[in-house]
Amino acid sequence: MPADRLLSTLLRSLQTYTDQQDTPRLLSTAAHLLATLSNPHNISLLTSQLLTAPALWTHPTGLETCLRILSVFHSAAGILVRHHNNIQTGETPTSIPGQISHLSLDDWARAVVRGADERSARWKHLLVLGGLLIGLGNGDDFEIAKGIRGTIEGALVRAVNLSLVERDDFGVLTVALVTNHAFPLIGDLERAQLDYDKLLPVLLGAAFFSSEGYQSAYFLGPIDPDVVEVPNARRFNWLASSPSFVQIEKTLSRPLVSAMGPLSRLIAHAVENVHNPWLVQTLMEDFVRFSQILLKQWRNTKLSQIDTSEEAAFLHEDALKSTIPQLWKLLRSSLFATTIVLRSVLGRILGDGHLASDSVAPVLATQTLHILRNLYFVSSRLGANSFSQYTFTYLTAMDILAQYPHVADSFTKEIRPLELGQIPKNPLDRTLDLFFLNTSEHFTLILPSQTNEELLVAAATPYLAAGGNRNLLPIFEAAHSVMLAVLSAPQSAQITAKHLPFYVDALFKVFPESLSPRQFRVAFKTLLRVTAPPSPLSATQPDLPAILLELIHERALHAPTQPLPDDIASPTPERADEGNAMPPLSEQSILIMTLLDSLPFLPIPLLEEWLPLCADLVNTVGDKAMRDVCRNRFWEVLISGEMDPERSQTCVAWWGTMGGRERLLYGDRGGEENGPFMSGALQDGPGSRESKL
Repeated sequence: MPADRLLSTLLRSLQTYTDQQDTPRLLSTAAHLLATLSNPHNISLLTSQLLTAPALWTHPTGLETCLRILSVFHSAAGILVRHHNNIQTGETPTSIPGQISHLSLDDWARAVVRGADERSARWKHLLVLGGLLIGLGNGDDFEIAKGIRGTIEGALVRAVNLSLVERDDFGVLTVALVTNHAFPLIGDLERAQLDYDKLLPVLLGAAFFSSEGYQSAYFLGPIDPDVVEVPNARRFNWLASSPSFVQIEKTLSRPLVSAMGPLSRLIAHAVENVHNPWLVQTLMEDFVRFSQILLKQWRNTKLSQIDTSEEAAFLHEDALKSTIPQLWKLLRSSLFATTIVLRSVLGRILGDGHLASDSVAPVLATQTLHILRNLYFVSSRLGANSFSQYTFTYLTAMDILAQYPHVADSFTKEIRPLELGQIPKNPLDRTLDLFFLNTSEHFTLILPSQTNEELLVAAATPYLAAGGNRNLLPIFEAAHSVMLAVLSAPQSAQITAKHLPFYVDALFKVFPESLSPRQFRVAFKTLLRVTAPPSPLSATQPDLPAILLELIHERALHAPTQPLPDDIASPTPERADEGNAMPPLSEQSILIMTLLDSLPFLPIPLLEEWLPLCADLVNTVGDKAMRDVCRNRFWEVLISGEMDPERSQTCVAWWGTMGGRERLLYGDRGGEENGPFMSGALQDGPGSRESKL
């Protein structure tokens, strides 16, 4: 069909066509026709009709209609660029010459732009300009359309700024859509002309609070009625045909949500470039509200009452394979988008005088941590350290808040567990407890001793004895970390003396069944460090280090000597270095190495006493491979620099002139070593002068 006749047919369809299901075919025809027409007036006419046609705009299907029209100009421009590129390179044109516009790219693009006239709304012009820019600046074809691209970039930026002034409800969503797709192709000079103060609220509202985005986190609300118990199965199912899941899939397929990665980076860029810092503060308030709603909506679903480790037992197989993964895909998307924006907010705090002030910075840091807490039911499923943006945001917010002890104290009390002294039954509450423990651990040095004891110790205590429950293992480990952090705080000397017996008893109860060798060694080494000089506690309780050592020594003498199971004996630092060469270790050998780890922290008199005791204890290990591991660790403690100069001198004297070497390497030689000798005489055997030489 000739182009002019096809144009007339298409224009009539645009005026009368009402079947939305056939809209893609209609727009595909329009894209092909735009690339075919050679009359500039016809090109402008078709463009104008696409922006005003009743068939397209009487009942638009949200941003999908805008995206389709954007694709019309993108596709047409791409066809022409590839065609002209093939001509210049001498390759066979992609289309028959008679079916491609004879106009130059510049003339063709200008004809298209002239169709975006006063008969259509300003925000609709963005569909034309954005589509052209994307189509003309695609990869290797950049040089072909270089002449017109700069003009279109400037026109697009001006159209965005003017559309932001008009503030049409549907138009601002289109601004977000087009800007998101075209922004990577806009040069730095043109980017600087964007009105970020007006653009930031529009982007944020479109992404997180509009019906085309995350709907203010209310997408979780309809799920609970559709999660029903399967008869006679005692499992819950969420059917793929249920209205709530259909809505979840629609949300995932929406143009803004499906492109949330680049959109969140665009919002972050806008945060970094807004002139009015008050907008950043407003953004944080909006994010707090969004995260609060999301947490509340999740709590109201049956799914929140099922622990992650128990989903296979309580959820139907169909739900685990189809509906649940899609839900978490949407939740992860919201977490990633939020984190990327928060990272830019914190970066702005570090470089903005107003936001870094003492009246603003702690508020923003507190809001950031509240947001991360509200989203922790999502991030904990992924692993808190699974991506660097989250780690930076979390640690930076805590670093800022740590500069304001009174605010940190108030924040810690705000996120305290609902019921201190007991483990919540609801998995969501346990997840929030985990966030509290992980976060409060970083504030133990600045919190008052009263808060450390009445809040942190009280929150950690019920989990210390829960190590046997594998579902609680992350919280169990966090509770131990909090206890050690509290006991190590200089202002907590009295707390340490009060709670140390309970904590040591808890350590021995859970090791080795529920506490890994590495964690046990770290915990005990920390206790020795906080009880030995020059810690404040050592002034009032000087005997604590010796008591702790005696406890370990006594248990090591009677500890099992068989290797620990693989699921219990996680690699020690030495194992990690030597790989498979390190043999399995027994509980006895782990306890001995725990004693050896403690030697660098002992006072000199106590060190002189325990060096020979440790050497003798090493030689009680019956298995040669395990005994060699303990000996190597003993030698490493002596020579690796863990000792200060004074303790090192004591160790050298013990090793060289006081028989330490022979005691460790050869042990008790019975009558040969312990018999009566003349002063200065040398015994025969491994310890003689010849053996030393």
